[in-house]
Amino acid sequence: MELAQSPSYDTTNIALDAEHVGLDADVHPLFSRMPSSVSLNKLRKRLLRQVRQALDDFGMLKGAKRWLVGVSGGKDSYSLLALLMDLKWRGLLPVELIACNLDQGQPNFPKHILPDYLSSIGVKHRIEYRDTYSIVKEKVPTGATYCSLCSRLRRGNLYRIAREEGCDALVLGHHREDILETFFMNLFHGGRLASMPAKLLNDEGDLMVLRPLAYAAEDDLAKFAAAMAFPIIPCDLCGSQDGLERNAMKAMLADIERRMPGRKDTMLRALGHVNASHLLDPKLFDFQSLGPEPKE
Repeated sequence: MELAQSPSYDTTNIALDAEHVGLDADVHPLFSRMPSSVSLNKLRKRLLRQVRQALDDFGMLKGAKRWLVGVSGGKDSYSLLALLMDLKWRGLLPVELIACNLDQGQPNFPKHILPDYLSSIGVKHRIEYRDTYSIVKEKVPTGATYCSLCSRLRRGNLYRIAREEGCDALVLGHHREDILETFFMNLFHGGRLASMPAKLLNDEGDLMVLRPLAYAAEDDLAKFAAAMAFPIIPCDLCGSQDGLERNAMKAMLADIERRMPGRKDTMLRALGHVNASHLLDPKLFDFQSLGPEPKE
């Protein structure tokens, strides 16, 4: 499929000049859609700071030249793209960005929304059609969850597109809650300590998978997306199912945060401060050789 070379910013949608943007000359034209308020400006700056921190902490810019940014039509991927575009506009992200949406053939999917929006904000993009929806509906038994197979099919296609576009990384919009939920799903159901890494080399060893929103809170992204008035497209596949394991983890974490505010941030910090000698994995720590120093 041809890569859409988007035109310059469409002034019918986004005001370019400083008069329309407001007094803050440092605001990317995209943010002219965002209402002017102290709280929203702080939110935008906090998200930008968190993305920059993740880029730095995990060395995401090392060797980076061209990124494929997955855009599903949800709040997280829209926010990711907007924040990356802002950093690039400020000269803080020396990487070419290509937005990509994988149209998975879901019924009633509004095909015009994403290409229209991506063109209006002046970002190169590619819309790829692959009917993975029918495959998932056919292969997954009634009552089982679609997420695992759907995710594998989507990821495989995105890897292929990234290679075709000459990208060195696939960039995804997973946030703090996604990482914590995955950790507890692995803990409760998989019997292992693992989560979503902020930076991952794929199995083939030719593409990085990056998650620059690793430090961003889902609530912040929801507020940001609402303020930006992104044209949200709901998921009719996994989003249509009740009782998912991830939903249970989300509810558990929300309850913990309600009773003990700040615990999510604490748990996220814990994932970055691992003491292998205080766990039970002999592959990570040499317990066999551990012993007191011989006495003289």
